[in-house]
Amino acid sequence: MVKKLKELAGDVTENQLATTIKDSAQQIWLAGLGAFVKAQEEGSKVFDALVKEGEKVQTKTRKIAEEKVVEFTKQATGTWDKLEKVFEDRVARALHSLGVPTRQDVQNLSKRVAELTNEVQKLTEAEEAGTHRRRTAAVAK
Repeated sequence: MVKKLKELAGDVTENQLATTIKDSAQQIWLAGLGAFVKAQEEGSKVFDALVKEGEKVQTKTRKIAEEKVVEFTKQATGTWDKLEKVFEDRVARALHSLGVPTRQDVQNLSKRVAELTNEVQKLTEAEEAGTHRRRTAAVAK
């Protein structure tokens, strides 16, 4: 550019040279302003695009995190249930080895006691009825 100006300087007058330099400076200035505006426009577009991408990534990661929480909760619940079952089995074996009756044993005994109580009640009623008949027969004689 300087070389071009020097060549022009030899051929043209100072006034023409000043005009040429002024025009070149004006073009450089306008090119700079255009680049600045373009960078602002493109920058805001890029920024908006980055925000949208960030929102997409956030949505995906939140969904994945929620799925992992559900999966972990299911696994933890299953593990806890297994641990509880093992504990109950061990306690039941320990109680059995000590001769402590189980719930089923107590229920069976309760049922049997109820049956026997019912039988005793029937026998008592039958005996009272027989005693009453004997008294009535003895009084009638």
